[in-house]
Amino acid sequence: MRNFIFFMLMMFCAITVSAQTEPANYATAVSKFKLFYNNNQPDSVFAMFSPEMKAALPIDNFTATTKQLRSQLGNLVSTKFIQYSVPIGEYEATFQNGVFMLNIGLNDKNQFTGLRLTPPAAKPAAAIAPDPSVTESSIVLKTLSGTIYGTLAMPNDAKGKVPVVLIIAGSGPTDRDGNGPLINTNTYKLLAYALGKAGIASVRYDKRMIGQSVGTQKEKDLRFEDYSDDAVGFINMLSDDDRFSKVIVAGHSEGSLIGMLACHDEPVKGFISLAGAGEPAEKILTEQMKSQPGYASEGLKKVLDSLKRGKINPDVDPSLYSLLRPSIQMYIMSWCRYDPTVEIRKVKCPILIVQGTTDMQVSVDNATKLKSAKSSAILLLVRGMSHILKDGPPEREANLATYKDPTLPLNTEMVTGVIDFINKL
Repeated sequence: MRNFIFFMLMMFCAITVSAQTEPANYATAVSKFKLFYNNNQPDSVFAMFSPEMKAALPIDNFTATTKQLRSQLGNLVSTKFIQYSVPIGEYEATFQNGVFMLNIGLNDKNQFTGLRLTPPAAKPAAAIAPDPSVTESSIVLKTLSGTIYGTLAMPNDAKGKVPVVLIIAGSGPTDRDGNGPLINTNTYKLLAYALGKAGIASVRYDKRMIGQSVGTQKEKDLRFEDYSDDAVGFINMLSDDDRFSKVIVAGHSEGSLIGMLACHDEPVKGFISLAGAGEPAEKILTEQMKSQPGYASEGLKKVLDSLKRGKINPDVDPSLYSLLRPSIQMYIMSWCRYDPTVEIRKVKCPILIVQGTTDMQVSVDNATKLKSAKSSAILLLVRGMSHILKDGPPEREANLATYKDPTLPLNTEMVTGVIDFINKL
């Protein structure tokens, strides 16, 4: 989920006195903000701004931002004082649709000098003890747009050359270990350790603009092909490394399509699709929107229709902004060009398609479509496995709850199937 920011707090004061007692004027300001926000009165909030803040954030922009917030978050239910450090008061703000951190700054006239609303900091994933069967080290890929950082996990008992698996992460801000702002799974780290125990090396990495691989590239310039180019770079690097006998690509979720593209005409001995889509992005997004209100489906259709004509649509409904914001639309356009059933036919090496039956994000139908498109591929349907490659109950809420428990082990049938496939290549 993206950050919601009214205005970056201005903290020019050199004083950094902290206090656990809520100043009375801050309590009053927060109370007024809650009242005006819930009554849909952004102009009343704006009237509380300092002259500098009004100049930096005009009323039209502030009103649009507030409308977007209300559409996505609903009413502000309560605020909880956390701490005060001159001149910033920090609060936990509970909305109907989520909990966020609210920071406010006031001047000596009790006018807002800053008002910032952001998601709470993600809790760090539970630590996994280093696996004694592998040694992990940093691996770096230099590109024209920046540097991609990853982790190489080498089996300690390797005798001679060993196979190496390139693990490609799924969509969104998911890092090399399988964690992000809203999920803590450790899926890719656990997979690396499982492979290492079987004498198989692996490389997992932060995709560009994710984790440590944050460079100078702007979101508006990102294209789907950038991700496949980075994967190709790693494939060639690993192929030239004398420590490895063969390179296998394993793409998870969106990483499955990235992996398919990267395998075309590259020195890859095997490809593994882990919970990969079998339909173009346009259809996936459209299907997902069917369960949403009508205006959401219509909003998506308008954006997709514009992209088909090669044009960005700046008029995005506030409720869809995080998904369809103008800066990400060129990426969506480039993603929609590819049909996984077409791309998988171009993969010349042996293929394993792995799909869980309790996956709430990618249905079994997607896996069967990939299999139909590539009859020589091996299809492994894993009963009771969720999208994060772990056991997941069929009930939606209980299934999604597993996304926040990084201590859960990987599904053993999936791990066995992947290792067997690699060993037979």
